[in-house]
Amino acid sequence: MNVKKILIAGIVGGIVDFLLGWIFYGMLFKDLYPQNENTNLTFIFLGCMTFGLFISYIFNKWASIVNPLTGFKAGATIAIMNSLAMNFFMYSGKEVNYQNMVIDIAISTFVGAVMGAIIALVSGKLD
Repeated sequence: MNVKKILIAGIVGGIVDFLLGWIFYGMLFKDLYPQNENTNLTFIFLGCMTFGLFISYIFNKWASIVNPLTGFKAGATIAIMNSLAMNFFMYSGKEVNYQNMVIDIAISTFVGAVMGAIIALVSGKLD
């Protein structure tokens, strides 16, 4: 296992996740997902880093994914499953807003796909 490759690709993927999240949730859909005074960007950044490292670990340790197209597909698959699970948990205790749920799942899937492609690309370059 190449820890350096997992870390570098994971950190790059986490940064991509954070930046795309900022574009989608902080700029394009800010009316649907408003920030409140308790929003902690440090924890959002750490969450993005964790997800990037998780995807990088899967790609490099278990799946040997270094092709960006394969990374795009695998990233989308992992992201949609994660997003579905998180939305189901999130709405389990409150009224469901189906529009926001569908938009969040679509955004998460796209971001995960792009992140997967980037992680695969970086991993392939580090071989």
